Amino acid sequence: MNNLLYEDALYVAKSAIESALPEIAVVRALENFRPEGKLYLVAVGKAAWRMAHAALNCLSVPICAGIVLTKYHHIEGELPGILCYEAGHPVPDENSYLGTQAILDMTANLTEKDTVLFLLSGGGSALFEKPLVSAEEMQDVTRQLLACGADITEINTLRKRLSAVKGGRFAAWCAPAQVHSLVLSDVLGDRLDMIASGPAVPDESTCAHALDIAARYQLSLSAQAQKLLMEETPKELPNTHSHIVGSVAILCDAAAQACRNRGYTPIILTDCLDCEAREAGRFLASILRSHAKTRKKLAFLAGGETVVHLRGSGLGGRNQELALSAAVGLQNLPHAAVISVGSDGTDGPTDAAGGYADGDTLDALKQSGIDVHAALKNNDAYHALRAINQLIITGPTGTNVNDIAIALLSP
Repeated sequence: MNNLLYEDALYVAKSAIESALPEIAVVRALENFRPEGKLYLVAVGKAAWRMAHAALNCLSVPICAGIVLTKYHHIEGELPGILCYEAGHPVPDENSYLGTQAILDMTANLTEKDTVLFLLSGGGSALFEKPLVSAEEMQDVTRQLLACGADITEINTLRKRLSAVKGGRFAAWCAPAQVHSLVLSDVLGDRLDMIASGPAVPDESTCAHALDIAARYQLSLSAQAQKLLMEETPKELPNTHSHIVGSVAILCDAAAQACRNRGYTPIILTDCLDCEAREAGRFLASILRSHAKTRKKLAFLAGGETVVHLRGSGLGGRNQELALSAAVGLQNLPHAAVISVGSDGTDGPTDAAGGYADGDTLDALKQSGIDVHAALKNNDAYHALRAINQLIITGPTGTNVNDIAIALLSP
């Protein structure tokens, strides 16, 4: 492994993630927030605890009650006046339903003088859930969508119609109280109705969209689920106000500045990356190969969210698969590297945030007895990269604004 490139790549990735932490964004957004009546705090998503912690430190009025609902191992301590719940992601579990019901109970019977401060981040679709079908079917539909490679917009279009809280239904539940939402976006294009399936904004998707997705991926649905796909979600919610306080564009800009700090000339290729993870890895490796003879230090940045089609039984995530696939194209390039990480610090059902590859990775895998093509075929990037110590492990970061892949060339 090229240690200098590894250190540069890790520095850029961590600097970018630090820029998207909620402490600054939430505090700035609440600077002039002066609600009347009782104030309730609801924080949902992978960044929920950190967003709630930041809000409590800057609110000008006390909260009446509050609940945090986040992913397992994402709670960092007690918060005064706040009940904290941890639940399943990316598939909802019993604790998702328990935490959601607690939020619904807390926000029942609100008046027009009350305000709900709703702090929302990625992961909310699985965490914040009260299914209108059986819990088993909701889990099964989520697994089907993940396995077939549906993108986040398609997944959320289906899930919001099978839920009592998604697609604007939570804001409708809170009415006539005002719902003031601060959102960390993990959806390409920052569509508010798709971030965590849009619990507190009017739904822009339609029944026709939902039915088309179900047909395209040949989903197995019960009669009840099929009926729900034909029921429209709220299209007008006069009691809501939403503000995006963090996004992948900010992540890319911060990564570019970090590259400059290390002497690289950054080029932001896209902040809307949306393709197969392994294709993205091959593409970034090909860019580095085409510039391999340059004498400049170059950095190519791609923010967004790739997808993985599950064909094998291995362990991994989209960022790990991107890095592992890049390793093939990077072979024998001594001064090139690719790192890809999830800003939330978790990648798929693993403890890794992502992975790293450079020109030495393929040889290291071979020396460890690992066939890179077999590992990719089995979707087993985690074990392959772990064997050569090229997983990126940060732990939960407290934010969630998509992923970033960084391709470095340092001749």
